[in-house]
Amino acid sequence: YMGDKTLIIESRFESGNLCMAVKISDSEYNLFMQNDVNTQGYTQWFFFRVTNTRAQAAVKFNIMNFTKPDSLYRKGMQIIIYSQQKQEKEKIGWHRDGRNISYTQNGIRKCDGLAQGFYTLSF
Repeated sequence: YMGDKTLIIESRFESGNLCMAVKISDSEYNLFMQNDVNTQGYTQWFFFRVTNTRAQAAVKFNIMNFTKPDSLYRKGMQIIIYSQQKQEKEKIGWHRDGRNISYTQNGIRKCDGLAQGFYTLSF
């Protein structure tokens, strides 16, 4: 649809693990990752593609279902990203980037009866 600012976020490719994306606004999305294979419901990484982007448009992503109580993102680690446009123009492939990165407990609880809740990575 012409003029639609909705991002297309998907992971139907090798190692992609996006389960669901929820649009909060044109500039914010809540994401839920599939559980890592051969775990008891843990999620420690993410791999997805975003299209229908706009130049200079800031977007906030919130990955809502991490289970580790601590993360290197709290200590300054940045997201690893790949921009096809950056690769074509500047010959820069995979690189670390991201602004306003935070990792916090979000109040959502697992439904398995345990007290442990989920953590959100925002960037």
